[in-house]
Amino acid sequence: MAVPSRAVTTVRLRPEGLADVAPIRRLVAQAFASPETRRPPEVQLVEALRDSDAWLPELSMVAEVDGELVGYALLSRVLVQPGAIPALALGPVAVRPDRQRRGYGRDVVQAALDAAAELDERLVLVLGNPAYYRRFGFEPAARFKLTSPWSGLGDPWQALVLPSTDGAVEPVPSGEVIFPAPWSQV
Repeated sequence: MAVPSRAVTTVRLRPEGLADVAPIRRLVAQAFASPETRRPPEVQLVEALRDSDAWLPELSMVAEVDGELVGYALLSRVLVQPGAIPALALGPVAVRPDRQRRGYGRDVVQAALDAAAELDERLVLVLGNPAYYRRFGFEPAARFKLTSPWSGLGDPWQALVLPSTDGAVEPVPSGEVIFPAPWSQV
């Protein structure tokens, strides 16, 4: 899917391919670089998720401009207990530092959420800036009685209920969100 962007730039939004693994690694490393860490934990998270049952390749989205990856958003499998109800975790979301504040992050997150909705996924969770994620419809997860190791952080722990493709209204599960082992590294 191509999205006309600000000036004359066209953003191509798509699931990652085999050739994207190394460029994604570089992009995530650049986006989360800090003087304290040689290799940001977000890089390890993506690589560990890729090798786990939580990996959903069609929900690992990239934003490409002129053949270069400029943005990345990952949705991976989590479970809501009791009942092992499938849900998704959003993160990491990364934009190349020299391309930030141009809407690429918004574009790639929306593409990932749209792809999840098309797959009839119902619930997405994120830990992030409420002002940023509110634009996608995220709300405090506490409203849905969803807990996690990050619940104590308050409003940054957020949930989004995706629309059903058939228009059915299903109750939102409540309970403890269980993240796969790779998340414990972050």
